[in-house]
Amino acid sequence: MKLRKAFTLMFLLGATCSCLLAQAPDQVTKSSLAGKKIGHDRYSSQPGRNGQGHARFGVDLDTLMNFNKHFKADGVDQNGNPQHIWYTSTVGNPPELGGTTIIDTSIIPVSLDLRDYDGSLRYVNGQRLFYDVTPFIAPVLASPMYQTASYSSSDLPTQFADAVQRAEYYNQMRSDWHTLLAPSVKTARVMQLIRGTYEFALNDDGTCCAFVLVDDSAFYNALFPASATVDGSSIFGAAQLAGDITTKNITSFLLPSAFLYCCGNPQYCCSGGSHGVWYEAGDSTNHNLTRGYVLHWSPWIPAGLFPGFQDVTSVSHEIAEIFNDPFTTDDGIHGITPWWLAPNGNCGGWLEVGDVVEGLPQTSYPITMPNGYTYHPQNVALLQWFELESPSSTLGGAYSYPNTNVVTSLSAPQPLYCGQ
Repeated sequence: MKLRKAFTLMFLLGATCSCLLAQAPDQVTKSSLAGKKIGHDRYSSQPGRNGQGHARFGVDLDTLMNFNKHFKADGVDQNGNPQHIWYTSTVGNPPELGGTTIIDTSIIPVSLDLRDYDGSLRYVNGQRLFYDVTPFIAPVLASPMYQTASYSSSDLPTQFADAVQRAEYYNQMRSDWHTLLAPSVKTARVMQLIRGTYEFALNDDGTCCAFVLVDDSAFYNALFPASATVDGSSIFGAAQLAGDITTKNITSFLLPSAFLYCCGNPQYCCSGGSHGVWYEAGDSTNHNLTRGYVLHWSPWIPAGLFPGFQDVTSVSHEIAEIFNDPFTTDDGIHGITPWWLAPNGNCGGWLEVGDVVEGLPQTSYPITMPNGYTYHPQNVALLQWFELESPSSTLGGAYSYPNTNVVTSLSAPQPLYCGQ
């Protein structure tokens, strides 16, 4: 009789514990990412006015330092019409002038506060669902994006994005030409997400989080203001009102391991970053020029989630694309290229240097830094690949960098949307 009572008690306790430890429907594991590939959004900036193609020293905006160039190649534009002359905008000063241009970079850490349906704090197995970005700030600052390393395009150690630019303009630049980032960590922000707009994976010890999947609409609604009138209700608005964002710098929203899905369905993931421009009307204080805030968001990526992507791969992807195309074709002139079909199957008609390489067997380029950590910035396609230039005028005639063997040949001429 006592044995039966004891067995019954143990059974009830076991059932109770199983209930308490049951996995929530929106809790996922690493296996949920099996077979999925990481990509990068082309953020749709608000309409802006970027000036004329022939202006040498940048577009007609109150924005960061940039210069314009053009190239000639046969292709079709975004409407399928034949075009021969194409225009580019690039961060920094023209390579023929030489010298060092410093671009301030505001790093805005963004943690994720995963709330319940009613907006209350959410706990799973006694652990609050709060994904803190703090542990990833120092590693990013110590990465090749902001610290110097050795590259074949520079006699002196330099930063990753500068090394890429120097490879592109190696036969046009003065030897002392550099464009360097000066990072400054600003006030950390918190993005609240309501249950139903995210899925989460816990760490092995049960704490939050190994990674989070976020609905893209909920993410962008929390990141940006609902209109051009900025208030403190969004991450961008709060940072701008605090003076942490200006038109003269690159704004970098750094997240923990968060990836977006579209269409309200986590099966349609995973975006690992985007870049674009936030536009606002000018006034008498800036000669009534439209203000253009160049920005991107990128997550820190743990090893093992996506083949070829680790630590700062997405950060490097977005910054390299900003350097080559800061205004994301917003004016219908700059950054538009002949249509291309990349080795990874991506199709485009714009100067997105990272999209050409992402997902290839040698997506990243390992670099060991003085802190002893080996980082994995992304190899990117060079400008001359988009120009359909043969032979290439880059360093060593390459079409990709730092690994010059990732992209070795041009795309065949493509029709509108590659005929898809």
